[in-house]
Amino acid sequence: MSRSSRRARAGLRTYARNFGTDERTTRRLMRERAGRDYVTEAYEAAGGPGWQGDALTDRDRSLAVIAALVASDVVDERLDVYVGLARRSGLDDAGLTQLMILLTAYVGQPYASAAMQAVGRTSRHVGLGEPPRRP
Repeated sequence: MSRSSRRARAGLRTYARNFGTDERTTRRLMRERAGRDYVTEAYEAAGGPGWQGDALTDRDRSLAVIAALVASDVVDERLDVYVGLARRSGLDDAGLTQLMILLTAYVGQPYASAAMQAVGRTSRHVGLGEPPRRP
């Protein structure tokens, strides 16, 4: 990423904040998970107004992304990232549980109940630098 745009650099910082890791670790995690070409585009997108605008907070953004992921039945470590961001932005287990209950009415019980596992998985783990601890 030596010749990246200002927007891509802002996107990398956003992913680092969302992951709860430093930029070097984020760069490595992103490349391992998605490959260089995909990551380049992801950084550009995250450097744009959706994540850089001032009308939404990180809490707002995390709730929107959590809802979108749950509605898409994405309940793996990608969901964990945004549940972690929601936690770091002030949402606790009670708030996350209420969100999953609310989502049940809109996306269905199977998706929201599977997403509740992420709430439990992340209650003791907020960042991505290490794998979540299993009970």
